[in-house]
Amino acid sequence: MTKSFRRYLITIIAPFLFFVSCGREKLQKKEPKRPNIVFIMSDDHAYQAISAYNDKLIQTPNIDRIAKEGMLFTNATVTNSICAPSRAVILTGKHSHINGKIDNLSPFDTTNVTFPQLLKASGYQTAMFGKLHFGNNPKGFDEFKILPGQGDYYNPRFITSKGDTTVTGYVTDIITDLTLDWMERRRDTTKPFLLMYLHKAPHRTWMPAPRHFKAFTKKTFPLPDNLFDDYSDRGTAAETAEMRLLKHMQLSYDLKIPDSIADRLDIKNWNQLGNRIDRLSPEQRAVWDSVYNPIAESFAKEFPTMNDSILTVWKYQRYMQDYLGSIAAVDENVGRLLDYLDNKGLSDNTVVVYTSDQGFYLGEHGWFDKRFMYNESFKTPLLIKWPNVIKPGITEDEMVQNLDFAQTFLEMAETTAPADMQGESLLPLLKGDKKGWTRDAVYYHYYEYPAEHAVKRHYGIANKAYKIIHFYHDTDEWELYDLKQDPNEMRNVANDPSYANVFSKMKADLAEIRIKYKDSEELDKKFIQRYRDAGRIE
Repeated sequence: MTKSFRRYLITIIAPFLFFVSCGREKLQKKEPKRPNIVFIMSDDHAYQAISAYNDKLIQTPNIDRIAKEGMLFTNATVTNSICAPSRAVILTGKHSHINGKIDNLSPFDTTNVTFPQLLKASGYQTAMFGKLHFGNNPKGFDEFKILPGQGDYYNPRFITSKGDTTVTGYVTDIITDLTLDWMERRRDTTKPFLLMYLHKAPHRTWMPAPRHFKAFTKKTFPLPDNLFDDYSDRGTAAETAEMRLLKHMQLSYDLKIPDSIADRLDIKNWNQLGNRIDRLSPEQRAVWDSVYNPIAESFAKEFPTMNDSILTVWKYQRYMQDYLGSIAAVDENVGRLLDYLDNKGLSDNTVVVYTSDQGFYLGEHGWFDKRFMYNESFKTPLLIKWPNVIKPGITEDEMVQNLDFAQTFLEMAETTAPADMQGESLLPLLKGDKKGWTRDAVYYHYYEYPAEHAVKRHYGIANKAYKIIHFYHDTDEWELYDLKQDPNEMRNVANDPSYANVFSKMKADLAEIRIKYKDSEELDKKFIQRYRDAGRIE
C-alpha cells in the first residue's frame, strides 16, 4: 500500500469516524445514568437553626452549601409532626391514617411497600445509617446500621443485620464514619445508589460533641419575640400543652444539672441525667464534668433568687447552647460527606437532600418540642441539589410535604410509583416548571393524645395565606390564622366577623381535602378506640 493511498483512506475514513464518535456521544447524552440519591435527615432540626433560613442563632455553612448549589424550600411541611410517624410517611408516601403509623407507640405495618424496596428492585444499591426510630430490620436495604429506638449520643449501640455492636465516640461522627466506610469499601460502582444518612441530633436531650462543650456553653442567644406568650388569643390547646420552657423543661434531664444538685435544691426532676452520662468513659466524663459542673454550681447559687422570667431566660439560653451545639457537629459531618462526593467525582450525578423529620420550637411561644400545626413545628427544612438539573441558588415557596419524597425519588430513578401513594413528585419544581405544580394547600393530622406534652388531637390545612385547624376528641375548637398579617400565629381569627367568608371557605376546603386523602371522622373514632383498647383513654 503506497503512502499516497494510505493518505487517501485516512481522508475518507476520518470524517466517518468523527461522525460515529459524535453520534455515540449524543446517544450517551440522551441516555444519562440514573442519579444517585443521598437523603440526609436530622431529628428535630428547626429551620430557624439553619443559616440559609435564618443566621441569628447559628452558622451552618455546609448545610447551606446544598442550598447555594441547589434549591431552598421555604414552605416545606410535614403531615404529622412527630418522629416515627413522619419517617413512616417519608418511606411509604402515604398519610399516617393510611400507613397506620399514627404515633410513636403504634407498630409500623411492615406490609407497607416503601420506596427503598422499589428502588432496590429497580437496580439501586441501598444503604441506611443512623436513626430510623422504629423497627430493627428495615426492608429494602442491602446494608443498614441503625440506632435502637432513640439511641445514645455517646458510645452508642447500633443494630445491624449481623447483630448489635457498640462504637466508641460521638454519635454524629460515628454515623458519618459508618456512611463513608460503606461508600469507600462496599459501594457497588456498577449501580446507582440510595443512601439514607440519618442523624440522631439534635433530638432531645441535646448533647453536643465534647469538642463543642466550651464554645457553645459560653454563647448567649437572642430571645424570641414571643418567648413570654400568654396564649390569650388562641384556644385551650395552646394553653394546656405541656411543653413550656418554664414549667416542663427539666433541669436535670434536659439542662444537665446533676441529680445531686437538683435534689439539694428540691427541684422536681426526672433524675435521668446519670443514665446517659454514665455511658462516658472516665476520660470523656472528665471533659464533661469540667464544663457542666461549674455551670450547675453557678445555677445552684442563683436559683433561690430567680423569678419566673429570669428562670425562663436561663433555661432558654442553656437549651440553645446544647441544642445548637449538637447542630454544629451535624453541619461539620454533612460537610465531610459533601466533600467525599466532590473528591470522588460523584457530585455531578448525585441528588443530595437535606431535611428533618419535622420542625421544632426554639422558645417561640415559650415552647420546646413540636406536635402542633403551628409553623415552627409544621414547617421543616428542605434543601435539594441536583447538578445540571436544578439551577443553583433558587428559593422555592410552593407548598410541598414530606409526603412527596417517595414519589420524587421514584421518578428520579425512572421507577413507577404505586398508585396508592398520596404525594406528588417534586420534579416539576426542581426543573423550574411551575406550571407542572398544581397543589395550593397541604393537609396535616396529629394523633398522639393523651400522651407526653398533652398536645390535643387536631387536623387542618394550610395554604400560603391562611391556616385552619380543628382540635377534637375531648374538645371541639377551631382556629384560623392569617399568615400574611400574623406570621407568628398569635391571634386566632376563627370568630372574627371580618374573616367569616375566609373561615367558611377554609372549612369547605378542609372537608374536601379530607375526602381526597381518604381521611374521615370514622377513622378518627377508630384511632381513638385504639387508645381505649390500649388503656390510654378511660
